[in-house]
Amino acid sequence: MSEDILTAEPIQQKQDQELVTFSRAGFLDGMKKALPLAAGGSAFGLVYGMLAGQAHLSLLEVILTSGLVSAGSSQLIVLSMWSLPLAVWPIIFTTLLVNSRHILMGVALSPWFKRLPPLLLYPLLHFMDDESWALTINEFVQGKRDAAFLFGSGVVMVLSWITSTALGRILGGGISDPARWGLDFLTTAVFIALLAGFWKGKGDLFPWGVAAVVAVVSAHFLPGKWYILLGALAGSLVGGVRNGD
Repeated sequence: MSEDILTAEPIQQKQDQELVTFSRAGFLDGMKKALPLAAGGSAFGLVYGMLAGQAHLSLLEVILTSGLVSAGSSQLIVLSMWSLPLAVWPIIFTTLLVNSRHILMGVALSPWFKRLPPLLLYPLLHFMDDESWALTINEFVQGKRDAAFLFGSGVVMVLSWITSTALGRILGGGISDPARWGLDFLTTAVFIALLAGFWKGKGDLFPWGVAAVVAVVSAHFLPGKWYILLGALAGSLVGGVRNGD
């Protein structure tokens, strides 16, 4: 009897994963539950918009970037690389590196989403950011199976990001002397805040130190913005080896 129960549980779980719906109710539920997170992310969007203005991005460029990329961390890093001549390949590689976590996020959702038609699935994944993914995983772990939840929560996050970054660009564009208001320090301040959020303990000192040394040495010997990518890669590799041990 116990063997039957143990055998039936994985079968039932597999069947539950396959029964994924896509409904208006799920879409609206996702929108509602994403609103508090969107409000918090808007502050970061305002800062990004102001920094984008300092990097001489137009309002249209900010809107298009926020809508098509919709990835705050990589957008912010790219701003520090946004100078003529444009370092296209370092920008592409850095963006891919920073956003590589989306591969694991997609894998986590694949047991449920793999049954969706490709024409629905791939556009839907554009709306998968950190917040909408976390909300959706929580819903599915609780037994809910509506893929439209990711769409609804993602739409709210993307629209709030576009709106807040555009507003930040407009507000920042009205400031003739950013240094007078300390806005020239915004990029450094934001990166320090991001680093503080990633700090887990003294074990982070070594990979962070390696990343800093590689970045400084690369900046001295290599042209352009390659030092950002090389520093990030070095720190990631050292951190990965350390965690593997």
